[in-house]
Amino acid sequence: MNTVKIIQTARNTDDRLTEKGVYNLEKNKSAGVVLSIDPHKSYQKIVGFGGAFTEAAAYTFYKMNPAKRDEIIMKYFDPQAGIGYSMGRVHIHSCDFALENYTYVEENDRELKTFDISREDKWTIPMIKEAAKARKADITLLASPWSPPAWMKTNRDMNHGGQLLPEYREVWANYYVKYIKAARAKGLNICAVTVQNEPAAVQTWDSCIYSAEEEGAFVRDYLGPILEKEGLGDIKLYIWDHNRDIMVERAAGTLSDPETAKYVYGVANHWYVSEAFENLSKVHELYPDKHILFTEGCQEGGVHLGSWLTGERYGRNMIGDFNNWQEGWLDWNLILDENGGPNHVGNFCDAPIIADTTTQEIHYNSSYYYIGQFSKFVRPGALRIDVSTEGESSVQHVAFRNEDGSVVLIVMNESDNVQNLNAKLGDEYVWHALPAHSIATLVFNK
Repeated sequence: MNTVKIIQTARNTDDRLTEKGVYNLEKNKSAGVVLSIDPHKSYQKIVGFGGAFTEAAAYTFYKMNPAKRDEIIMKYFDPQAGIGYSMGRVHIHSCDFALENYTYVEENDRELKTFDISREDKWTIPMIKEAAKARKADITLLASPWSPPAWMKTNRDMNHGGQLLPEYREVWANYYVKYIKAARAKGLNICAVTVQNEPAAVQTWDSCIYSAEEEGAFVRDYLGPILEKEGLGDIKLYIWDHNRDIMVERAAGTLSDPETAKYVYGVANHWYVSEAFENLSKVHELYPDKHILFTEGCQEGGVHLGSWLTGERYGRNMIGDFNNWQEGWLDWNLILDENGGPNHVGNFCDAPIIADTTTQEIHYNSSYYYIGQFSKFVRPGALRIDVSTEGESSVQHVAFRNEDGSVVLIVMNESDNVQNLNAKLGDEYVWHALPAHSIATLVFNK
């Protein structure tokens, strides 16, 4: 007999990833919309979920006492007691969520003889190793640069945009190689890199501008060939790593050159500015052999303790993204302090877990639970599957089939009213009353 377990998070209740019960499927449906799941019609494979091991997150982590650190790591990375994160993002030298601008080489070292990532031994690498210990497996890591060293740039500044000087393209490509090899030597599972974080934005923090053609030329003439020459052809190379709003134009501007495209594994994207989820499908339709990965999103403007809108933003974006060929989801900072930092230019933001370094309290935002409704139940290797709707409803939904055969349906209600729904698998139904401002995960097992 088929059974379904329902897990729910809901506003104005105590439901936080709360198991509501295990139910038998019935032959008859009840009042409400019907969501028909077709596990045989599948789309993209899911690579996993995770967040960013920024220097700010790791620094904050080590300001907490050992018991609190154990709790934070367990709540993210333990597959049973936590929400099952399997991935992470790291920055190649500094980003805004670092304590300062820093690089791994001395000034004007064109030969990279002074290259040294030992700064990361203090906080970031130990935190990643704690995560792997909790997961009982490696954490799959994506690495991104925010800016080349100042001396390689037109503006001689790591911040405020600027561009990579042409004479340093080869040196900068070799810098990625040095980083990947050094990080792997320290036990980090670096599997992918993006060419540049947010290459269309002049930021007050670490940033560098590339046009689509410039990014493509750097990949085609330097980064792609040098990675291959150095025995790093297994590294998955993602372009763009910026917002959805113009990702179609950017992807086309880079991938239209087949000599560039052969080195590019996929297109990375962020959620700022736009919720034009259909742009992901447009990229997929243009380049069906390329992979689409979400690499950054957070609630801007400092800490938002107690906000339910934050969680709903995550849920809405994750459903919209996965229904449009997104393969994985990397949140921004895993944890931040009570101010939403540290951040070396005061660009404070929120995170799913806020760690108060003064009181030693851990705050779990609604975003933590909304992400968990996906990451705890949709395992790496799952396939997105088809869901069709019969009847009028404002319920948002997406479904997956895990490698063990279990089927996962995630449903979300942003409205002020209860939404009645019937989830149909085969010729059987399960009914659920989805509360106002809630998200639920239905796990079907034979």
